[in-house]
Amino acid sequence: MPLPPPSSTSSAVPLLALDTSTERLAIALQAGGRGWVANGEGGAAASAALLPAVEALLAEAGCALKSLAAIAFGRGPGAFTGLRTSCAVAQGLAFGLGVPVLPIDSLLIVAEQACRAQAVPEPVLDVGVVMDARMGEVYAGRYIRRDGRWAEVQAPGLWDPAALDAAWAASPPAISAGSALAVLGDALRAACPVGGRRVVDDDRATALGALALQAWAAGAAVDAARALPLYLRDKVAQTTAERQAARAAMAT
Repeated sequence: MPLPPPSSTSSAVPLLALDTSTERLAIALQAGGRGWVANGEGGAAASAALLPAVEALLAEAGCALKSLAAIAFGRGPGAFTGLRTSCAVAQGLAFGLGVPVLPIDSLLIVAEQACRAQAVPEPVLDVGVVMDARMGEVYAGRYIRRDGRWAEVQAPGLWDPAALDAAWAASPPAISAGSALAVLGDALRAACPVGGRRVVDDDRATALGALALQAWAAGAAVDAARALPLYLRDKVAQTTAERQAARAAMAT
C-alpha cells in the first residue's frame, strides 16, 4: 500500500524495514521520497511469509533490492520465533547487500502507533507500552516524545502485571497502548487506568517505517553482525502444572 510522501526533512535513501515480533507481520519501504507498507498475519506463518511479502512490496514500489542502503528490523522484545525470523532475514539481506542494519525497539513501534493515532498532535506525549508476553506476564516500556523525538524513560522489561501496576500506579502514563490491555487490562488498572487514553492499532508497518527513517537520520546504523534479538525471557514455555497454576491465579 503506497503512503503519502514523507516530510521534506526525511531522507530519500532507500530503506527496508521489517518486524515479526508480534502476531502481525509488518514491512515498510522508503525509496525516492515515497513510502510503501504492508501489514499481514505473522506468528507461526511469518517465517514462510516474510520474504515473499518483501519481494512483493519491492515489486510494487519498482525498487531493486540492490538499491537499498540499510535494513531496519524489529529487534524485540517479542515472540521468540518471530524475533529469530526478523533478525535472521535482516542480517541475511544486509550481509548479501553489504549494507548496515537499523535495530528498532519493538515496543517503540507501538508508542509511535499511539502517537499517530492522536487526532490532535501534542508537543509532549507520555506513552506506556504493555504487550502480552504470554505466561501471565507483560513486556513493558515507557517513552516520551518531545519536539518530534522519542526518549526512552523506562527500558523494555519483562514484568509481572501486579508488579508493573504497583510501579506505575503513582504516575501512570497519559497514553497506554499494546496488546496486554485487552488480555490483562484488569490486572493493570492503576498502571493503565481506564480514564487514560488507550490505543490499540494494527498498522505497525507505518510506524515501523517512520522509526526506520528516524534511526537512519540519527546515525543509528550498525554492522549486520549486530542484527541481534532482544530476548527478555530465557524460558519460553510453561509446564502443564505451571499453566494450571497460572489459570487458577488469574481466576482468583
